[in-house]
Amino acid sequence: MRIGLFFGSFNPVHIGHLIIAQYIQQFSDLDEVWMVVSPQNPFKQSKSLLPERQRFYMVQEAVEEIEGVKASDVEFGLPKPSYTVLTLTHLKGLYPDDQFELIMGADNRNNLSKWRNGEFIIENYPIWVYPRKGEERTELPAGTHWVDAPVMELSSTFIRKAIQNKKDVRFMLHPKTWEYIEHNNFFR
Repeated sequence: MRIGLFFGSFNPVHIGHLIIAQYIQQFSDLDEVWMVVSPQNPFKQSKSLLPERQRFYMVQEAVEEIEGVKASDVEFGLPKPSYTVLTLTHLKGLYPDDQFELIMGADNRNNLSKWRNGEFIIENYPIWVYPRKGEERTELPAGTHWVDAPVMELSSTFIRKAIQNKKDVRFMLHPKTWEYIEHNNFFR
């Protein structure tokens, strides 16, 4: 099976994430897309992150009705911060018959050389790149594909700030995500 790995903090997961995941699952030849909840991204501050299990729960609830898209907590048992190369090695050990491919925005692809073992990832794993505002569509190496997914200008940071400022963002989130955030009074 060919599985696309869409990594993120998903703090919280929003409609933009879901649109990208479903688009790639439907318009690529991947069998599944796994939204991998990262406990701690080495490039981001962790002080504003909800606990990993709460973020995973929101992703799980948001994708339960999207065929071919699943939530994954595979990084929860790995050392922190989360390094993609270690996760890929771990997954290959768990699922030796499956092929794992990465899904990332153009901003991350353009910074992949700064990642731990970034060149190894580029050389050994196919990458699906979706457009991001302000990022140029550059020539990509073999094994890397541009995806003409919708450009999403929505971010989890925007969602959190809007909630802090008492703005109504319910239509930017899956209904179950919105209910969970409201019920638990997150980001206020």
